[in-house]
Amino acid sequence: MALQSPRAGRFEGRSFIVTGAAQGVGKQVALDAAAEGAHLTIVDRSAIIQEVAQEIASTYGTGRIVALEEDLESYAGNERVMARAKESFGAIDVLVTNIGGAIWMRPFQEFDEGQIIAEINRSLFPTLWGCRAVLPYMQAQGRGAIVNVSSIATKGINRIPYSAAKGGVNALTASLAFELAGTNIRVNAVAPGGVTAPPRRIPRGTDAQTEADKQWMQEVVDQTLRASHLGRYGELKEIAAAILFLASDDASYINGTVLPAGGGDQG
Repeated sequence: MALQSPRAGRFEGRSFIVTGAAQGVGKQVALDAAAEGAHLTIVDRSAIIQEVAQEIASTYGTGRIVALEEDLESYAGNERVMARAKESFGAIDVLVTNIGGAIWMRPFQEFDEGQIIAEINRSLFPTLWGCRAVLPYMQAQGRGAIVNVSSIATKGINRIPYSAAKGGVNALTASLAFELAGTNIRVNAVAPGGVTAPPRRIPRGTDAQTEADKQWMQEVVDQTLRASHLGRYGELKEIAAAILFLASDDASYINGTVLPAGGGDQG
């Protein structure tokens, strides 16, 4: 599939924060935002984030990239990220909250209490804390765009705690945009469907995969493909393009919206 290249200069000089940027969608957003002129603060709890920074710096120079290793399931971690981005680039124009992802794929009755808590901590709190921590900066400067990464799995099988977390992201997006009306701060979300990506270098879960786990995962894949009108998974660049659209002035009249990017699956 021929995908349109990022538009040079659309984000020239703007300060971006991209969380969960060590791999997958977050990394692609960072790479494409850099190609469009952004100054980037990229964040992940994995040291792989430093490799992404080196890749960007080798093309665009070291002055446009800061890489931070932080656990953003805590509010304090988010506060440190916002302060560093402001210190490095003088403003925070765009926040992309990308951390999340189902740790386990299994019927709801197969989740134990600790697993349910872990799913919510992973896929809701980094977005909730990130939005809260960035607000003082965006309010002080009188502008900003927040793009949360949700999921069409709000209607999906074998990942109910994750689905609930992303439903929370959707509610946060709509309500925060409403609350901030008139402040020149927009809040939107992209809800990706299944995404074709290289194998994760650091998996979300460390449990050994049983035959039942493999079967439950295949059920998720089958359901995702059935629900997509295009009958396929999306490409990383297709998801990044939707996120960067909502982050850009091209979406200046779009606010409080969850944009499905699932090949027709509305979630």
